[in-house]
Amino acid sequence: TAYLPPGVVKEFDLEVVPLQVVIGGESYAEGVEATPAKVADALRAWTPVSTSRPSPAAFAEAYQRAARHGHVGVVSIHLSGRMSGTAEAAQLAAREAPVPTVVVDSRSLGMGLGFAVLTAAQAASDGAAMESVAAAARDRADRSSAVFYVDTLEHLRRGGRIGPAAALLGSALSVKPLLHLVDGQIQPLEKVRTASRAISRLEELAVERAGTGEVDIAVHHLANGARAEQLAHRLRGRLPGLGDLYVCEIGAVVGAHVGPGTLGVVVSPR
Repeated sequence: TAYLPPGVVKEFDLEVVPLQVVIGGESYAEGVEATPAKVADALRAWTPVSTSRPSPAAFAEAYQRAARHGHVGVVSIHLSGRMSGTAEAAQLAAREAPVPTVVVDSRSLGMGLGFAVLTAAQAASDGAAMESVAAAARDRADRSSAVFYVDTLEHLRRGGRIGPAAALLGSALSVKPLLHLVDGQIQPLEKVRTASRAISRLEELAVERAGTGEVDIAVHHLANGARAEQLAHRLRGRLPGLGDLYVCEIGAVVGAHVGPGTLGVVVSPR
């Protein structure tokens, strides 16, 4: 659920363990069988969609592959434990791993997790010790923030990722909600009357959070590519300390909870 571009995954030789997406009773591996388009179509049709963590066995196999390829340790970095049991499954597998394995709960998701992974990968390639690699991931994740707009809170409510009271507020008077991550959980941030105003406010919040220092940005979307590219273009012109900027469609797992039309920005100071 980091949604790193495939070229970046290949460049750093990262191992990605997919979560599972259940669409109409059938289970699919995210990024392999379950595409963003597939889950967006299902959600538009109100087909039941749910998600589940990888099994401990899936992590055990990944750690064994690392050992077979000659690696002397694993730093295993995952989405927030307050939204998923993924890190817990990884921890169970780590106890029996053939090489020392450190599990990191990023308390984030999407490129909030992705930037932490890239920082860890760079530290590892620079020869840092395993605990230092894990610490670098935690530090980058702690300094990153995510703000996002959704067309409706109904998908988050159905998946249990936001409370029914907050979902009710979002539906009242057709309010368009802005959300953010707080301590590893999705929380309401602001309520805006129209989609265009919500996206404009999303841009302002990203600029405020980025400030003038060196910062990497990711613009996430689900079935909203044109608006994502427009937002990215505007941010390029407004951030003096901009480093890398990625435009990434979110995968089926997070998409199942936020729904089509979602637009988000991850701000990650270097």
